[in-house]
Amino acid sequence: MNKEKEFEEAVTKVLELLGEDPQREGLLKTPARVAKALKFLTEGYQQDPEEILNQALFSTSNDEMVLVRDIEFYSMCEHHMLPIIGRAHVAYIPDGKVVGLSKIPRIVNVYARRLQIQEQMTEQIADAILSTIKPKGVAVVVHARHMCMEMRGVQKINSTTVSSALRGLFKSDERTRNEFYNLINTPTPSNF
Repeated sequence: MNKEKEFEEAVTKVLELLGEDPQREGLLKTPARVAKALKFLTEGYQQDPEEILNQALFSTSNDEMVLVRDIEFYSMCEHHMLPIIGRAHVAYIPDGKVVGLSKIPRIVNVYARRLQIQEQMTEQIADAILSTIKPKGVAVVVHARHMCMEMRGVQKINSTTVSSALRGLFKSDERTRNEFYNLINTPTPSNF
């Protein structure tokens, strides 16, 4: 039996355990749809962050902070498989190399598209950039809403979780760290 068919049968069983009739019109294609959706939502397992970053590395004399902020992402918590919705801010200080700007959001997606906890995802993003680009420092801050807290459990819909990972100069140099925090907390102009 192929994996897709096996997955569809598992979803059918879950529907039955919930008391649903998998043969009713609205649910006939649900097992296939769920299988396809979860394959997409966890595609990060099939991607190599180092390979993505190495596709667009360029020599540079720039030694000032590079920041990509407000990177939207969607993930799923590994404890309940419910959505995590958030945004990430990722900065690094080049040490002879810069990476194509689009690669930073791609790295966020690699780790977001796995069953995940926010704290681990934040660390993984920072460590992937640090080990591949080898900058003088990396900073990652992630703000997210967790549906496992909003839809169930404590049901607190206005709570946001913030996690950070600081490496190199962002950890050791207060001025660098403060510059980063000031930049991510400055409102984007409304005409931008």
